[in-house]
Amino acid sequence: MISGAREAFSLSFNPFKLITQEDYQRIHDASLQILRETGVVFHSQEALEIFKKHGARVNGEIVYLDAPMIEHALESCPEKFVWQARNPDHSVTVGEGILIQPNVGPVYIEDLDRGRRLATLKDYANIMKLCQASDVIDLNGSIPVDPSDVEADKKYFYIMYEMLKNTDKPIIGACVSRPEAKKMLEMAELALGQEGFLEQNPCVGVLVNSLSPLAYAPETLETIIEYSRKKQIILLAPCIMAGVSGPISLLGTAVLQNVELLAGITLTQLVNPGTPVVYATASTVGYMKTASYAAGSPEAMLINTPNIQMGLDFYHLPTRTMCGINHAKVLDCQAGYETMMSLMMGLMSGAHIFVQCLGVLDAIMTTSYEKIIIDEELIRRVKRIRQGVDTSDKALAVDVIQEVGYNGTYLTHESTFESFRNIWLPTVSNWESYQDWRAEGGEDVTVRAHRRYKEILAKAPESLLDPEVEKALRRYLV
Repeated sequence: MISGAREAFSLSFNPFKLITQEDYQRIHDASLQILRETGVVFHSQEALEIFKKHGARVNGEIVYLDAPMIEHALESCPEKFVWQARNPDHSVTVGEGILIQPNVGPVYIEDLDRGRRLATLKDYANIMKLCQASDVIDLNGSIPVDPSDVEADKKYFYIMYEMLKNTDKPIIGACVSRPEAKKMLEMAELALGQEGFLEQNPCVGVLVNSLSPLAYAPETLETIIEYSRKKQIILLAPCIMAGVSGPISLLGTAVLQNVELLAGITLTQLVNPGTPVVYATASTVGYMKTASYAAGSPEAMLINTPNIQMGLDFYHLPTRTMCGINHAKVLDCQAGYETMMSLMMGLMSGAHIFVQCLGVLDAIMTTSYEKIIIDEELIRRVKRIRQGVDTSDKALAVDVIQEVGYNGTYLTHESTFESFRNIWLPTVSNWESYQDWRAEGGEDVTVRAHRRYKEILAKAPESLLDPEVEKALRRYLV
């Protein structure tokens, strides 16, 4: 006999499990063996001194880490944390739900008017404005396009200036040298309007990649150390290509990714225990025809999902993954199916933060204005799927089914009128009949997205900063 009422409203989603609990332990044990016996190269004297100070065995630039040091570091990492925004209404909790951030790395921008071209600082500012206006994008900043029209020694200050000028959402900085990192954090604190605010509040994140295999570059380590000292957010993301910079086996690359993550996490906690860390993944298989990056492969998330689920279930850390990546050169069918495949795998992995899912084309070389708008709809679809199904007793609809009976209609039933507005609807896709679509001009979704992004930019404010703060920030640009 089955009994028991289910009165509570349930909209739950359970990520699928790609590997077992026993596999988590096997990956962890393999990682500890590599860290203990082979070690990781840290190209930074300061980082080496930090490890030595805390008792790690160091030989030249190779650091060997034992299990107690790693486990102590993991224990000091927060399981979740509030990422503060300049506008408190936009602050978010990392470690629950899904958060969306802008892309990282594209050098080209594309739209219907001008095609594919090198991105400029204006393009960067435009994307900040689009992300600020979006109801699905939670974080802002990073490098959604790399501006080509500003001098290299000032580029990241210009980026931070445009970021602070055009968004009051939580922000992501850039992996740079220590002097640049320090000044960018100063700029952020200036915009926040309270000296010392950063030390007490995680406000600025930064993505850092290891130098696979088994190494960390000098600039990366300078960024990690500077951000950790301020207790700002470190998003650690190895970017390994299986068969090129990692083992050809998917599980082997997952192990290597975990090794590099554990090494980086340990450094952050040695610098400043409690520093917020996001266990992130950005690996894929190599396109072995040219030994290059394969962005449209289903195998990318077959590498990353085991790591994401280890981060969630084994290490109890906030997680992030790239999803939405594709190898399409234009906004075509391939762009759609590779993007949605990657997004759905990101959803099913259970990751907390999604990246590379806002307008990405051509293996993260290009950001498309129109695809940003289209991808927002794809993200809305994925978020709706994550909500799952209402499993309450009311949702069984027994009384409704019996009331309508054999020949009635649900279209005019009171229950339909109560809830039909909750049914998901598209924002740029067209669901009208073919005849109505033709009568309205027969526009392709790309044309509608093109018009939409221009409307958003036309309504965007010139600046969100106080004029005096903006004036002070401009001093960093000269």
